[in-house]
Amino acid sequence: MMQKIQRFGGAMFTPVLLFAFAGIMIGVGTLFTTEAIMGSLASTESLWYQCWNIILQGGWTVFNQLPLIFVVGLPIGLAKKQQARCCMEALVLYLTFQYFLSTILSQWGTTFGVDFAAEAGGTSGLTMVANIKTLDMGMIGALMISGIVIFLHNRYFDTELPEWMGTFSGSSFVVIVGFFALLPVAFLSASLWPMVQSGMRAFQGFITGAGAMGVWIFIFMERILIPFGLHHLLYFPFFYDSAVVNGGVFSTWATQLPELAASTESLKTLAPYAWPTLTGLSKIFGCPGIALAFYFTAKDSKKKKIAGLLVPITLTAIFCGVTEPIEFTFLFIAPVLFVVHAVLAATLATVAYMFGVVGAMSGGLIEISALNFMPLMAAHWPTYLTLLVVGLVFTGIYFVVFRFLILKFNFATPGREEDEEITFHNKAGFKEKQAAPKGSLAFMILDALGGKDNIVDVTNCATRLRVNVKDESLVKTDSYFKGIGTHGIKATKTNIQVIVGLKVPSVREEFEGFL
Repeated sequence: MMQKIQRFGGAMFTPVLLFAFAGIMIGVGTLFTTEAIMGSLASTESLWYQCWNIILQGGWTVFNQLPLIFVVGLPIGLAKKQQARCCMEALVLYLTFQYFLSTILSQWGTTFGVDFAAEAGGTSGLTMVANIKTLDMGMIGALMISGIVIFLHNRYFDTELPEWMGTFSGSSFVVIVGFFALLPVAFLSASLWPMVQSGMRAFQGFITGAGAMGVWIFIFMERILIPFGLHHLLYFPFFYDSAVVNGGVFSTWATQLPELAASTESLKTLAPYAWPTLTGLSKIFGCPGIALAFYFTAKDSKKKKIAGLLVPITLTAIFCGVTEPIEFTFLFIAPVLFVVHAVLAATLATVAYMFGVVGAMSGGLIEISALNFMPLMAAHWPTYLTLLVVGLVFTGIYFVVFRFLILKFNFATPGREEDEEITFHNKAGFKEKQAAPKGSLAFMILDALGGKDNIVDVTNCATRLRVNVKDESLVKTDSYFKGIGTHGIKATKTNIQVIVGLKVPSVREEFEGFL
């Protein structure tokens, strides 16, 4: 069950990779179309505004169509065969489901406690999906329908029909089965989802009322779940669905950017919902403190090599917001350090929140700058100066705490190993391996996992290749995986996660080619 949950979380990350660029375009577009920042140049009648408004509206594509994107994105990670066809099936059946639901509510809405005559949006509980007025089930509805379709696809796509019924085989058969399967799902959704919406509104009030304690608990849980690959499941409803605000924090924040840029009132007052995305603060301020602690506690003979390891993975965390490479250098060597990291990350975010810092800050410095600093610095520079001070103080705290614990308990963090050489970031050695026959990283990973006959299935998330193997005893050691150019592995019996980095999609494609 844990493996299935991990695969689901990883599959959800495929569409998320589109968000960074979309966020940057929205941030830049908002910056250049906000009259409070650009003056009369950004007047709605000016050519400057009209040109940048085209870019801004294009940037909204991903966030405006989130359910559809996740419906077609989930099969890429979870369909066991013919992923492209499964994407088509998921889209068709998702729209079919929405037509079912729309018609049910238009005819019997009052029976289910839904005022279908109300205007979509706001507190009506209704929305528009592909120009279909329907019940607002958000991301949960999209993932539910896509999951059902993936199950049907994996089970029925290869069903053999009589030759005279051949036109109904493959994707057609999956859609036929899904058509009838989704009819009762639509009735159940019309009956149950309005109650879920009421519960969400109650939860929103509770979590908002929890204040700083709610912030600490959420950020701590988000960090501590990373080793299990379950953190996506925690933050998705907050970031992209209606757990704390209708439409999700990212979408609402981006929509509100012009209003925020035009006001000097506290961001915490203007956007009190925008605290869950403070998960990015530890990436920018915490990871440098960890890296410094590793460097200064490393053996003198290994400091040059450890610097070669730490600089790229720390910059990856700071600018791209991807922390697995640095976190997995110590997670399995000293798990207690990861717990301390989670505690400090939660405390950093909570202290920043108490000083008035909120915003769309879950990613790295590039994404955070586009959605926060660039469009809002003119009106809210005191808030961001406060964030800088708080963040740098915590960089120091991270360094002091990690250095103390490493020396106190003699943890074998990178650079402190007794025998093992730090070779997994030696570029010359890695290029030499790459030049060898069949020496691609994907092939070396496959070989280290026991060969193609040992592979059950493979998926990936943002940075990890997730593989289920038949015999875990054939899998090489964490040190071996580091030696071939990865950031190591996390193994839970037959479930192996190879930490590759941001190039994992291309590695997976080549890996599947070898299979």
